[in-house]
Amino acid sequence: MRPVTSVRIAVATALAASSVLLTAPLVSAQPADEKAAPKAADTIGIYPPIQGSSIWDRFGQTPPSSHHRVFYNYGYLNDWAVDIYRNPGGTVVSPFGSKTSAGNPVSVRVVTVKPGCATGNLADGGYRIGLEARDDATGTVVGRADVMHVDKKPDAIAVGASVGPWTKLGETGRFRYSSCYQVNGDSGAHIHLEVINKTRYSCYINRGAGTTLGDETVVGRVGTQNSGPQQAC
Repeated sequence: MRPVTSVRIAVATALAASSVLLTAPLVSAQPADEKAAPKAADTIGIYPPIQGSSIWDRFGQTPPSSHHRVFYNYGYLNDWAVDIYRNPGGTVVSPFGSKTSAGNPVSVRVVTVKPGCATGNLADGGYRIGLEARDDATGTVVGRADVMHVDKKPDAIAVGASVGPWTKLGETGRFRYSSCYQVNGDSGAHIHLEVINKTRYSCYINRGAGTTLGDETVVGRVGTQNSGPQQAC
């Protein structure tokens, strides 16, 4: 659940029950059975990392079933990735819901803050901000998300910081054309989102290219028991 207003609470409660980045391998760094082991905690919804309206896979070129995954967490290539589009100036937020499927509170902390592109130059693609979600009732770390192409990051967003569902991580931005960010216009500005479970595999909600997303649109889940990467929920 990702509450703040009564409308968001009502919609979220019903749940309970973007560029080309650096070339990266499309298979997990470790065999699936090595990433299995203990049962994950209750699931946590993944929401668009952009406040307000945004667009899922606007040009039909970055579906999570095949979109390249660039970053590693817990020693593994992330489970799935997608580009979510919004013109420059949109507020970037944490994609994690505020409660698990069982209603337990979720806390989120910043675990990574660095330039997202291999050049190390923010002008080539902005920041990569990595976030980790924990089930506060059990103390279980459930998963992480990398939010890439973040512009105008506040100084307070640093490793170790705690963030809520609506804490501003920065803004969507337009960066110079490079091997890391091949965008020719503001309509191509986007956030590249990657997600991973701590154990087993997370999943994405299968949607058609160009689908409009809102604050309470669930785009995936962590804590699920999928058997491999890039699987739909």
